[in-house]
Order: sequence, then structure tokens, then C-alpha cells
Amino acid sequence: MISYVVVFDTNMLFSGLGWRGSPYRCLELARNGQIESVTCREILLELREKLQTKQNRSPMDAAIDIEQILAFSRLVEIPNTLKVVVDDPDDNMVIECAVIGRATHIITGDKHLLSLDKYQDIPILKAGDFLGLLEQKG
Repeated sequence: MISYVVVFDTNMLFSGLGWRGSPYRCLELARNGQIESVTCREILLELREKLQTKQNRSPMDAAIDIEQILAFSRLVEIPNTLKVVVDDPDDNMVIECAVIGRATHIITGDKHLLSLDKYQDIPILKAGDFLGLLEQKG
């Protein structure tokens, strides 16, 4: 049984698709079914835009990347009503996705999200810290 249900923020997905660091290792855990990934349309739309503008990916290639994420993620619908992160309102979708998707963790490198430490008992961690937690639990 999978005991970890995580929401990766847009930058974690972006980094995990582009480079082989801790975000990539986290995505691999989800791909392999060791953890469950939960996402929402809003995160995926932001990811597609970043892939096209920051990596110069074609719309077709960006769509293929999104399909890859969807292949190992559970898609939830969020009402976009949560207003927790004042300094960066776009971050609210990540928290809302975690609440709606019953996530156990939010994985991010975003300073606004990390400054919250947790939301409704959902810890907010960097990718490396999450990997360290998994290693501790064995």
C-alpha cells in the first residue's frame, strides 16, 4: 500500500523533467508506484507554459511532457477558492490540490510555500528533504 501521497509544485515537475537531481528522483518514485502523485489542471497549465517559455519546447513536446506527468498522477479538480499565500497567489493552487487530493506532503522549492512549513498537517518539504525522510523510514 502506498503511504505517501504528494503534490509536486510546478517547479518540481519542471526540474524533474529537465534534470536528474532530487526532483527527478522524486518523480521516479511516483513513476515506479512507490509514492502517489496528485496534480490538478492548473499546475499542469502553468507547467506547459513554463516548458514552452523557459525551455523553448514546442506546444507538441510540452503536451507530451504533460501526458507523461498524467500517466503517473491522479488528477483532481480544485475550486480555486483557497487564499493562503498572500505574497504569491499562484501558490494557492498547490496547497488546494494537496487538500483536495488528500496529500501527505507537498514537494516544492518555492520560498513562499516552504515558509508555511505545513498546511492543515500537510508538511511542505524540499525534494531532498522528502527523499531523506523516505530513507529514514526505510
